[in-house]
Amino acid sequence: MVDTEQEKNLASKIMEVTNYLRSQGDLMAEETKKFGVATAESTAAAETANKRIDELELKLQKIAIVKPGVSEPKNEKAAAQRSAFFNWMRGGVKGLEPQERKALVSDTTGGYLIPEDIEAEIIRAVPQLNVFRKLASATTTTRDKLRKRTLTEVSMGWGKVETGTDITESTLTPATDYIYAEDLYGLTKVGEDELMDTDANLAAIIADSFSVARADAEEAAFAIGTGHTYGQPCGLAVDSTLCTGVTAGGGPALYVTYAKFWATDDTVLWDDMFGAEYHLPAQYLPGASWLMNRTTEAAIRVLKAATSNAYYWQPSLVAGMPNTIDGFPVYNNNSLQYPADTLTGINVIFGNFKLGYRIVDRLGMSIQRLDELYAEAGLIGFKAHFRVGGDVIRQKAFFCVANDAT
Repeated sequence: MVDTEQEKNLASKIMEVTNYLRSQGDLMAEETKKFGVATAESTAAAETANKRIDELELKLQKIAIVKPGVSEPKNEKAAAQRSAFFNWMRGGVKGLEPQERKALVSDTTGGYLIPEDIEAEIIRAVPQLNVFRKLASATTTTRDKLRKRTLTEVSMGWGKVETGTDITESTLTPATDYIYAEDLYGLTKVGEDELMDTDANLAAIIADSFSVARADAEEAAFAIGTGHTYGQPCGLAVDSTLCTGVTAGGGPALYVTYAKFWATDDTVLWDDMFGAEYHLPAQYLPGASWLMNRTTEAAIRVLKAATSNAYYWQPSLVAGMPNTIDGFPVYNNNSLQYPADTLTGINVIFGNFKLGYRIVDRLGMSIQRLDELYAEAGLIGFKAHFRVGGDVIRQKAFFCVANDAT
């Protein structure tokens, strides 16, 4: 249950610190005009305010996060499977009764499948930690890969055929590619004493450990994963077409160099970022979002329009809702490069993630018990195996901004 009063107090504090940050931004601008550079005191105060806003936003978001838990099984078969699974985790196969061994469901690698009610909790926790799972579309499959079919677009032209007008002809070219479900492994070590706790406590340990580990690995891979050749999802920020290509038919470049995007004094020039919004095809604007490093967003917080003096970045005062830049939601992925830290590479992505990127989840998750490996330390290891993939399905749905050409 969300604590409404606590939510309001945090929102009020965020607005208070945001106003202070903006005043510091004005002061820094005046100091820069007068002295050529902002004073160290003003810069330090702005950095402190940025960190304070981050802390408050994190607290606000945590209010809306439901802690992982395990619902009760809905039938006797599920209850028997769950009971056998936890008994196996505590004592291994040798400690199971014959009927309990029958209740366990194994996969082809010798691991035991996690009961559905526990697996659901692990999957449910991932979207709360993973930005890509909030934004992109996701598909579940029972195969090792998902077919990705594409067609070139056709065109039409005006005119009367009977008066000699040629019919506009275009070639419809199909293409087939695949999004592979890559292997993702996780390992957690549970103390022997913890294995004696109740089923609910043990389930919470599993859900919390593997959901966080999976989210961290996925978030980085969906952004900068090197692709199936290297056993990883295909990262959006390293997609070859987005980095170097142009649209079919010679349209506007999908990737454009903005040499001034990040100035030498670590100041973002907003005029260059407007290009991303207006180069993105109009059909992808509804639902479009910004994705960038948190440090990049921190620098954008003090930018404002020259005419209206209004800030482009606006804080969210509602738990679970993102901040906005020029009216579009902004999300963070720290795998994207911070412009001031590098001369090349994609720094900011603007686009429609729901229509442009697809995540593929392979059905079923398994876990193996490692009895002997950590026995001397009084620990039992549990190795989890997930299969997940991701790839760009519409390059036109994204526009990437960089500091220099890659």
